[in-house]
Amino acid sequence: MQRRSLFSTAAALIAGAALPAWAQTPPALPVLQVWKDPNCGCCQDWVSYLQADGFQVQVFDTGNAAVRKRLGLPEKFGSCHTGLIGGYVIEGHVNAREIRRLLAEKPKAIGLAVPGMPVGSPGMDGAVYGERRDAYDVVLVQPDGTGRVYQHYAGNAAGFKRTATAGETLPMVEAEVRRVDTATGKISLKHGEIKNLDMPPMTMVFQVKDTALLGKIKAGDRVRFTAMQVNGAYTVMSIEPMP
Repeated sequence: MQRRSLFSTAAALIAGAALPAWAQTPPALPVLQVWKDPNCGCCQDWVSYLQADGFQVQVFDTGNAAVRKRLGLPEKFGSCHTGLIGGYVIEGHVNAREIRRLLAEKPKAIGLAVPGMPVGSPGMDGAVYGERRDAYDVVLVQPDGTGRVYQHYAGNAAGFKRTATAGETLPMVEAEVRRVDTATGKISLKHGEIKNLDMPPMTMVFQVKDTALLGKIKAGDRVRFTAMQVNGAYTVMSIEPMP
């Protein structure tokens, strides 16, 4: 009986050793701190996804731009929320699997990022998107600010289109204003599809090109607006009340 027990123990140890470090039973996870806008629905969906996966999450509804800059993550990798766990920055809709892998492997890096807001990534996979899944990369951001692909997700669609440039005509999009923050130059909009950003209907927090655009806009207004990506941030370029 004792010999059989020893064989069983040895077999279990060998099986465990065959697994990569990140796939083995991990130690208790550090608390994940997350900075986001209080009105961003996809950010909250990502937080809920991680909590369901066993992460303890501490949320700060103060926006993420200043924190991202303070933590040293380049804007080109920017998204709508920023996290910090175990000394690593987690930017955007990063998968729980890659966060666990990062903590197990402990590479020399700033952290992980999923730039933009690809449909099909965690928190961007709700019923409103149907079966659509865009291809995207989880990027390992190096100490020198460069990035390499840490994990690729193929998706089932062509992925995001190129963002329109300043010289192109931007499509007008209808929306309802949820919140206006003139102090930070941000506006929360429940909007229709933004074709030039390949963004489906959702509630989203935008920067504004000029805070003067917010002067005659208030929560509850129906508006039409244009938007594009400027230095990694989704930015309202023009906005007007609907008749």
